[in-house]
Amino acid sequence: MFGGESQPAVGEAPVTMEVAARRPPWPTKAVALTALVLVLIAATAYIGTETSPASSVSAIGGAALMLMFLTMAAVGLIVARYQPRNPIGFLLLSADACFLLGLASGGYAMLVYPLHHHGLPLGTVALMLNPAGSAAIVMLPIIVLLFPDGHLPSRRWRQFLGAAVAIAAYSVAVPEIAIVSGILGHHLRSNADGTPAITGPLVTTATLAGILAACSICVASVVRQVLAWRHASGERRQQIKWLISGVCVFALVTLPSLGVSSQIWEAGIAIGFSALPVAISIGILKYRLYDIDRIISRTLAYAIVTGLLVGVYAGLVLLATRVLSFHTPVAVAASTLAAAALFNPVRRRVQQLVDRRFNRARYDADQTVAAFAARLKDAVDLTSVRDDLTGVVQKTLEPAHVSVWISERR
Repeated sequence: MFGGESQPAVGEAPVTMEVAARRPPWPTKAVALTALVLVLIAATAYIGTETSPASSVSAIGGAALMLMFLTMAAVGLIVARYQPRNPIGFLLLSADACFLLGLASGGYAMLVYPLHHHGLPLGTVALMLNPAGSAAIVMLPIIVLLFPDGHLPSRRWRQFLGAAVAIAAYSVAVPEIAIVSGILGHHLRSNADGTPAITGPLVTTATLAGILAACSICVASVVRQVLAWRHASGERRQQIKWLISGVCVFALVTLPSLGVSSQIWEAGIAIGFSALPVAISIGILKYRLYDIDRIISRTLAYAIVTGLLVGVYAGLVLLATRVLSFHTPVAVAASTLAAAALFNPVRRRVQQLVDRRFNRARYDADQTVAAFAARLKDAVDLTSVRDDLTGVVQKTLEPAHVSVWISERR
């Protein structure tokens, strides 16, 4: 009882040595990068509380950004564990670390210089680490370019990526040299947000080069994935659909939040950047890969229905208040009831149209089941009903085996 092996719980499979041996190990580099990210998240959060009166980042925005960094770290670690030869997991972790290093060093330099906490050490080191955030901006489009297996299709693509990375490295190295020169010459100053105040034609040229490199890789990644999608089929096509869905969420959530309040902008950035690595990880690990058609069709359907009903609601309110001169509460109540009554009919019709275009398998299955239900109303022969039923199940669900059991009781 006391010296024997522990027994598994009821319904739980025992963990044998063979099963444990098949589990992929945790890559040491990925674990080290994840630990670094967690330390930087804690340091960034603490520095944010100290610089909150002078910082433009709100509490809600800071929490959203920390959630984004945790999501990127978790996704990167999972991809690195289950596909250690795929560089995308390590790139996600590296980009996460570079983002955090830029934020943490900027906040620390703000404490040392603009806020005059001169007792803190390593202020010059914080200024030197600040350009690390620029490297992360280049890593994200590279991840999209290398999706899903981490390889480029031809030598020309590898040459292009090497040239773009060299230009991006130049855009980081020039500001770094300017910072080191300013520190050694004792004439380097800090901006109000903790970034080093460096100017000059070389720095401007390096900044433009970095923007050019990032934009070039973004365009190249879109072109590469579109070309791959056109020639792909089956599993690979579903993987690219997941990637495109993550990019669309990133664009639709992040871009409209530009120019609005800081809290909305920070939350939009966090949601957009979190959606992209999650979609990438699903595509790479092939987890629930074929659910993407259902997700796309449902998202499009409800977006279209919402837009139509909002338009109908606004039109009815304007018609009742401006043209027919009804009282506002009565007009609003009547418009709300009309929109609610239209919801289910409009949703069913729009869902059929969207499934017909974006989720054809589901549309064909629904049409087959509807036709079977119509034939079943007039069927009297049990054998023909059984054959028809097995044919419908085989066509809609595509099982490996179908059997029908009919009770003999009357």
